[in-house]
Amino acid sequence: MKSRPAFYLGLLLAWPLAGAALNVAIAPVWHEFRARQPALQAETAAAAGQGVTLALLGGFRALVADAAWLRMYVLWEQRDAPGVATLIRLVATVDPRPVYFWLNGARILAHDLPSWRLAATGGSDGAPAAWRERVEREQAELALRHLAAARRQHPQSVDLWVEQAGIEWHRLRDPAAAAESYRRAAELPGAPYYVARLRAEVLRRIGRKPEALVWLKQIHPTLPAGNEAAAPELVLARIRELERELGVPAAAAYRAGP
Repeated sequence: MKSRPAFYLGLLLAWPLAGAALNVAIAPVWHEFRARQPALQAETAAAAGQGVTLALLGGFRALVADAAWLRMYVLWEQRDAPGVATLIRLVATVDPRPVYFWLNGARILAHDLPSWRLAATGGSDGAPAAWRERVEREQAELALRHLAAARRQHPQSVDLWVEQAGIEWHRLRDPAAAAESYRRAAELPGAPYYVARLRAEVLRRIGRKPEALVWLKQIHPTLPAGNEAAAPELVLARIRELERELGVPAAAAYRAGP
């Protein structure tokens, strides 16, 4: 929608009026969702969005989603975890088309909400390790369910798999799962070259060096020479490093080029 920047500016400059307009616009949806609070799960959002909610909004989905997203940021500044989580689900249901909403919603769920929940119970420093790990896992798993719902709308999105890999690696501390997600991302059309290198790096760090070597030898011939983003020289250097670490004899070493 070409008028979105002007719409954003109008909301920010006249927030009291915009807030009132937003309440009117999303009131039917909001009451519907509040009434179904126990069912507000990412897995059912897409199905719900195809029903009463979208029928009520018609062609105003993008407008309402944009306004609700801005309202979510107000609650984000207030560290209102339940309100933020609810509006993230609402926005994705109202207008599931922008990948931006899904990605940033997952990041907030996985990274911001755990900190807020821990702070509400005395802070992460004073929280027992078991409780801290439980909160972080719950929020990471919620973010992964959110991303799974996103992929039903955007099955060819590389960014969704990359985001999942980051959450698995850094929040769930499951590098093996992250390596698989990076593989899924790297094999999609249009995937950035760095994604494949990240998979190899994760495999190397968890001790699966032979698998990392096979993977790099597989992707190296596909990299265009002289392309800085593809970095074929860097990939070849990593192949040589892994061959040394694994004791690959010279006769069996990877031969680059024709």
